[in-house]
Amino acid sequence: MTSCSESPSSERLAEAGWLRRDSLRAAETLLIGAAGGAVFAAARFPAGWLAGAMIFCAAAALLGRPLGVPRPVARFFSVIVGMALGGVVNPVTLHGVAAWPLSVALIALAMACVTLATMTYLRRVHGWDGMTALLAGFPGALGQVMAYAAEENCDMRAIAIVQMMRVAILTIGVPAALAALGLTAADRSAIQATGIFDAPGELALLIVACVAAGFLLVRLGLPGGLLIGPMVVSAALHGSGLISATLPLWVTVIGMIGIGSIGGARFAGTPARLVLSYLWAALGAFAVSLAIAALFASLAGLLVYESAGDIAVAYLPGAIDAMMVLALALDLDPIFVGAHHLARLLGLSLALPVVIRALRRPAAPSDESPRSRNVRGSPDRRPFGD
Repeated sequence: MTSCSESPSSERLAEAGWLRRDSLRAAETLLIGAAGGAVFAAARFPAGWLAGAMIFCAAAALLGRPLGVPRPVARFFSVIVGMALGGVVNPVTLHGVAAWPLSVALIALAMACVTLATMTYLRRVHGWDGMTALLAGFPGALGQVMAYAAEENCDMRAIAIVQMMRVAILTIGVPAALAALGLTAADRSAIQATGIFDAPGELALLIVACVAAGFLLVRLGLPGGLLIGPMVVSAALHGSGLISATLPLWVTVIGMIGIGSIGGARFAGTPARLVLSYLWAALGAFAVSLAIAALFASLAGLLVYESAGDIAVAYLPGAIDAMMVLALALDLDPIFVGAHHLARLLGLSLALPVVIRALRRPAAPSDESPRSRNVRGSPDRRPFGD
């Protein structure tokens, strides 16, 4: 009887301990991200709140801090960013939508070439096996990629490092490069932002509609639904002129810090020496993917009447949340950028299982199959972080 009566109490204590641990971990992650964002913003670094949060959290994670943000909190940040992105839309920004299908179709071809080129580079130069090289070179859909990597017994460490380093370099380097080339617009967010009590009815309508749309798309299984849903609803409400209220600037900054912190915290549990061991493979894969994407972005510039900054960010092979926050922070056209990244993400999600089935081969009837050999320069098959 005693053990039965103590069991529920022990479970509650364990749950309380896990909750306390996760809360402290999330608080540390966001505080480090906020500090990094503040430093970069004070230095007037382009997209400083995002880039600074990512750099500081990545550095802390590589130094051994157990950073992380619970999924409900991460979803909160995605909704904020989606609402803020739609808030910069007006009828003028919708001009030229009719020309976008050509560019959207082109990005499908661009990402196929990016994947093929990166895969070929990792196989020929670093000796990786085909499946690991394919998943490391896939531009986006990281959660889906890692799920397939586990199923196919690939080196999850190598794939994760190559994918995360690409996102980190893009998030940090692109704002600086665009600013140096004069391809960013003046920041309008402070002008467009309204206070919480300026139009409470409109703001309440915006929040309820955006949250509902986000969770509806998640239930339907749409990748990036918590960001895309609020962005589309917010854009429709603002673009049609039904509402004019937008999120206060400080709320938008919180969203940027959150997305940047989550990106940097992905390096948690990854020893710095392990990252260094895959450094040249990651940098080379990044250079190949960026070169191919830049080529197709140049072609897109001949098809659509958009700024060079809009086209550049729309064609970047990065994570959709980070790329959309870049569009917001750099004051780019969120609808143009979002349409391309959504098309890219949907295309990748649909194509990935087909490509994997085509690449998969039955193991040879021998004691050591080609998939199990650790050829020169190829990663081993131990679980990530083992």
